[in-house]
Amino acid sequence: MERTVSPLYAAIDLGSNSFHMWIVREFAGNVQTLAKIKRKVRLAAGLNAENVLSDEAMQRGWDCLSLFAERLQDIPAGNIRIVGTAALRTAVNAEAFLSKAEAILGYPVDIIPGEEEARIIYQGVAHTSGGSSKRLVVDIGGASTEVVIGEGFDASALTSLKVGCVTWLERYFKDRALTAANFDAAINAAKAAIAPIVSQYQTLGWKTCVGASGTVQALQEIMLAQGMDEIITLAKLKRLQRQAMQYERLEDLDIEGLTLERALVFPSGLSILIAIFESLEIESMTLAGGALREGMVYEMMHQMRHHDVQARTLQSLQARFQLDRTHADNVADTAQALLNATASAWQPEPHAANLLHACAALHEIGTMIEFKQSGDHAAYLINHSDLPGFTRAQKFLIAELLRRFREQLSPLPMQHALPGDSATRLLRLLRLAVLLCHRRDKAKLPPFTLTAQHNALTLTLPASWLAANPLTHAELEQEAERQTDMGWPLTLIASE
Repeated sequence: MERTVSPLYAAIDLGSNSFHMWIVREFAGNVQTLAKIKRKVRLAAGLNAENVLSDEAMQRGWDCLSLFAERLQDIPAGNIRIVGTAALRTAVNAEAFLSKAEAILGYPVDIIPGEEEARIIYQGVAHTSGGSSKRLVVDIGGASTEVVIGEGFDASALTSLKVGCVTWLERYFKDRALTAANFDAAINAAKAAIAPIVSQYQTLGWKTCVGASGTVQALQEIMLAQGMDEIITLAKLKRLQRQAMQYERLEDLDIEGLTLERALVFPSGLSILIAIFESLEIESMTLAGGALREGMVYEMMHQMRHHDVQARTLQSLQARFQLDRTHADNVADTAQALLNATASAWQPEPHAANLLHACAALHEIGTMIEFKQSGDHAAYLINHSDLPGFTRAQKFLIAELLRRFREQLSPLPMQHALPGDSATRLLRLLRLAVLLCHRRDKAKLPPFTLTAQHNALTLTLPASWLAANPLTHAELEQEAERQTDMGWPLTLIASE
C-alpha cells in the first residue's frame, strides 16, 4: 500500500536583525518542525543616514541566503514564501540587494508593507497561542515594532512602528554606554513613536497581552534563569534595567540568563518594551508561541485554520500516539464534572478547566511507551513536544500532573501556571476521574456526588455500585488514604 508523503513547507524571513528559515511538514493535524536556521545578519545596522544599505550589510545577507538556498531544492515552489521586512522597506537601494538575493535563492522575495507584516504576525500568534479572548500582540523587531489588537483569527487594529532594537541600538546606545541618560533617551523616543496610537488602542482594549519574537523571548528567558515566573511585568523590566545599569558598557554585560547572541540589542529592546508597557499601561505579558514565520506557514496550509488551537494540539497528539479518544473524552467529561462540583468552594482560575481537560485528553500518552513508568514517560513526551496553544509554564504543569496521575502520589514541584493549591486540586480531581472511568465505558460510570470544604473532599457513591465493582472500590479507598496522608483529606462514603 503506497503511503502519502506530507509535503514540505519553507518560510524565510529576511528580518532587520536576523534572517530565519523554518522548514516544516504537516503531520497528524499539527506542524512538525524539520529545520530551523538562523543567522545574525544585522541588516538594519548597515543603513546610513540616507537609508542606503552598505555593501558589507548586503554581503552578510547574501552569504546567509547562499546557505538557505541549499535547503529549498526539494520543496515545491508553491510551498515556499520569502519575505523582507523593515530594513528592506526602508533601504533606498533595496533593489540592488533583492536582484542578487533572488538569483541566489531561485525564488522571489516579497517586501511586505508594515501593516501586512503585522497581520501575518497576528496570524502566527493566533495559530500558536491559546485562548479566544481579545488580545494585544507586540512584536519588537530589528527596525520595526508591530502592535496588533485582535480576537480569534481577526485583527481589528494593525500598526507597524519605525522602532526596532537594532535601529535604537545605533541611535541611543551607539557609544555602548549603559547610562541612565541613554536609557531615558531610548525610552522617551519609543514613547513618542507610540503616542499616536495610544488612544485608539486603549479605546479598543484587550483582555490578554502577548509578546512575540526574539526580544520578548530573551527577556523571559532572563527572568526564568533568575527564578522569576514567565509573566512579564513593568516591575520586572525595571529590575532588568537596574541590573544592566550596574555595568558601564554594553560589552561588559553579564546578566544571568542573557546570551551573548542577544546582549548587543538587549538594552535597546528592553527600552522599547518599557516604553510600550508605560504608554499602553500594560499590566502583564506572556510569550506567544509564534509570529511572522508561523503566520506565513499556516497561511500556506489552508487545512490548518482552526479556531481552537489547544483542541487542535490535543487532537494531533492523540492521533500521533494512537490514544483512545473515546475514553479520553470520558475521563475529561468526568474530570470537568468533578471540577464543577467543587467550583463554588474552590473557585478555580479561568484556565484551570483547560489544563485539566488537556491532562485528561493525554493521560494515557505514556502507556504507549511502557505501562509501569507511564507517568515518567508522559512527562518526558509532554516536556519535549511542541504544544501550540499552551505556554511554557502550562506545558510544564501538564507534564507534572501526568507524571502523577495514577498510583504513587507526590507533591507537585514549583511551577508558575497556577497557584500551588489550585494545581494540587487539579491533580486530585484528575486522579479521581481516571479511577471512576476504570471500566472505560461511559454507560458504566456510577452516579456520584463530590463536595469540597476548605481542602477536604467527600466523594459519595452508591453502595450497590461499590459492591458490584470491588476492585474500583478498593482503589478508591486506597486513593482516599493516599490523599489524606498527603494532607489533602478525602472521604469515601457509600450511600444507600
